[in-house]
Amino acid sequence: MKFRFVRVFGAAAVSVAVVAGCSSSSKPSAASTAASGGGKTVAVVAGENEYGDVASQIGGAYVSVYSVDSNPNTDPHTYEATPSVGRKIAQARLLVENGVGYDDFMTKLASASPNPGRKVINVQQLLGLPDSTPNPHLWYDPKTMPAVAQMLVFDLSALDPAHAATFQANETKFVGSLQPWLDAIASFKAEYSGTKAATTEPVADYLLTAMGIDNLTPFGFQADIMNGTDPSPQDVSLENGFFTNHQAKVFCYNQQVTNALTDSIRQTALKAGVPVVGVYETMPTPGYDYQSWMMAEVAAIEKAITTGASTQHL
Repeated sequence: MKFRFVRVFGAAAVSVAVVAGCSSSSKPSAASTAASGGGKTVAVVAGENEYGDVASQIGGAYVSVYSVDSNPNTDPHTYEATPSVGRKIAQARLLVENGVGYDDFMTKLASASPNPGRKVINVQQLLGLPDSTPNPHLWYDPKTMPAVAQMLVFDLSALDPAHAATFQANETKFVGSLQPWLDAIASFKAEYSGTKAATTEPVADYLLTAMGIDNLTPFGFQADIMNGTDPSPQDVSLENGFFTNHQAKVFCYNQQVTNALTDSIRQTALKAGVPVVGVYETMPTPGYDYQSWMMAEVAAIEKAITTGASTQHL
């Protein structure tokens, strides 16, 4: 099923990006000096803060990272690019974007300020996924971030060869730090494989699949909610029935994209005694890095199923 993401891309942002990329009449800022290689750090812009966090962990002191989408209280699907974002992308030496139509503003702004020396990591392309991939929330797949980390080492080493060994060491440390999360996933799957869940959107679907959880919610319903389309009354009734008929053991609810319908479904779940776990599209801040965020989601799901307790907010 083809999905639609409503990303507002302003003409002003494009214009600013072009000016920032081409103007030579003004004195360069410290950020642009670093971006052009004259400073001590490699300027990195990530479409989402989970990718920015991993870039920071791999690059360490030798990168300066700006994450465009970093507010867990906003809807990432309706993000509006601003002129300041255009400037940062124009100055960046490395971009990290999700792809699959999720953050097209990154590609558009980069195209407005072409730079043949700029590196771009498109996670969709990195994973070899087609444009028709129905679920764009790639960072919930346990296979994604190790691949991203490896590519970050490759690109950062090309941009800053003097610190290639540090980037490699940081990748080794990062991949090792994911092991407790992977162990928790495997442990849950061994104990509770086949547990039934329901969702509003396919935000954490890759994680649920890895945990061996059976998502009862049809993808058509999830895609409707994700794309801002009203589901059919029949699908809404089916979704509510997962709770009133006590089929679902947990309800994974997108905390960042809510409306009257999804809140009503959440209330139905709670009234039926089905615990609710909040899942997020951007990494909750402060207090989390990618590893602790993913671990917290697994822990919340396991807690819901083993004790019936909700974790609506991380």
